[in-house]
Amino acid sequence: MKITTKVKDLKTGSKVTIVGAGVSGRALALLAARSGFSVFVTDRTSISQETQEEFKKDGIKYEEDGHTEKALETDALVLSSGIPPKSPIVKDAINRGIPIVGELDFVFPYIQSKVIGVTGTNGKTTTTSLISHLLKEGGFKVEAVGNIGNALADYAFSDYEWLVVEVSSFQLYWSERASFDISVITNIVPDHLDWHGSYEEYFMAKTKIFKLTNDKGIGICQASDMDKIKEMLRTRLRIIPFVGKRTNCTGDGIFFEDKSCMLCDNSNKIKLFNLKKVNLIGAHNLENASMSAAVGYYAGLSPQLIESGIETFKALPHRCEEVVQFSGVRFVNDSKGTNVAATVAALNSIEGKIIIILGGKGKGEEYTALAEAVKQRTEAAVLIGEEKFKLAEALMQKSYSNFHVVDTMEEAVKKAVRLASPGVTILLSPACTSWDMYKSYKARGEHFRKIVEEITGQQKG
Repeated sequence: MKITTKVKDLKTGSKVTIVGAGVSGRALALLAARSGFSVFVTDRTSISQETQEEFKKDGIKYEEDGHTEKALETDALVLSSGIPPKSPIVKDAINRGIPIVGELDFVFPYIQSKVIGVTGTNGKTTTTSLISHLLKEGGFKVEAVGNIGNALADYAFSDYEWLVVEVSSFQLYWSERASFDISVITNIVPDHLDWHGSYEEYFMAKTKIFKLTNDKGIGICQASDMDKIKEMLRTRLRIIPFVGKRTNCTGDGIFFEDKSCMLCDNSNKIKLFNLKKVNLIGAHNLENASMSAAVGYYAGLSPQLIESGIETFKALPHRCEEVVQFSGVRFVNDSKGTNVAATVAALNSIEGKIIIILGGKGKGEEYTALAEAVKQRTEAAVLIGEEKFKLAEALMQKSYSNFHVVDTMEEAVKKAVRLASPGVTILLSPACTSWDMYKSYKARGEHFRKIVEEITGQQKG
């Protein structure tokens, strides 16, 4: 049972405990202090020196390396991004009847901009960035915020016309009162099941973004998810489905026709952009671009401005990003491919022969679908990390034998290069997290890029 409260129910001077002192927790604490609350911050790990200095400057008290009884001497517990319901401090608060406030619910009363929310299992960051790019190119004052790197709380009281917010399932789980003007669910496949407990709970958390969207707003999602979403939420929100290919314009929908992205808006057919204008690798990125373009249209952009913005957008680092081409071999960095669905999408989106580098720290997923995709789409696989033997077993069960088990990224890249011939793409798309070998997927992708540049003697400018 979640006990939630409204921020407006907390009077000036009320005590609030912020759980977590990372990017979002720091921003929450500073916002709370500047809004007249008595703030205490608690973190189960150490707090950076820089953050401690900010807290001291604003008179914010804090504790690190564990939660004490002092953290529960509060009128409400405010959770930074990622704090799970099974966290001991959350359980203790609920048992004592202390209200829980999620990050989004705490911040939204202070947001003056119109807000576009983007969630989904894969493609969130690309879609968030692309929507922001389109609106910026179209003349709006806009910023991409949230899990993309900048905490939403840092934009309280800002004068931006639009904020495009990347939102996680964790944040949505705790939210009851956030309010979006347009929302996007890029796709939903199993992920973070250890946090949510089941795929059904994860699905419910993701789709809650539509429940939190204004009735006069717009929701965009995959057509394959729409019926289930409508059944679960029973929302009056107008939902525009991405349907892929379609031969007629009936009802609402985003689809491809004659190598163009088309929008059916109340049965009016509108061309948003030519697919050749997309400078991103893979069919999944055509979906991301199409959803982004539809958001741009409903935010007030003309198709001409949308197509122009699509053409000038470049791939983000570590997301099917071309590193270099050398001696007929292309190197692609998809280190952000941290689950099975993301890697399968990358494999199915890249044309031609592929040698894939797989492995890292697993998320408890089954690898049957991944092994089938590797069998169908690759010339060879190089396996690294904690999951390398589990991945090898899954490949053998599919009668796939051309895999090679190595210990380091350097060995993996060098092995892939020895196996490659002209026309091959060497793809890093691990289907696993990086935490067994690197501090983040970014660090893994940067190491891959460095090794490739050293081997090829080329550096992409």
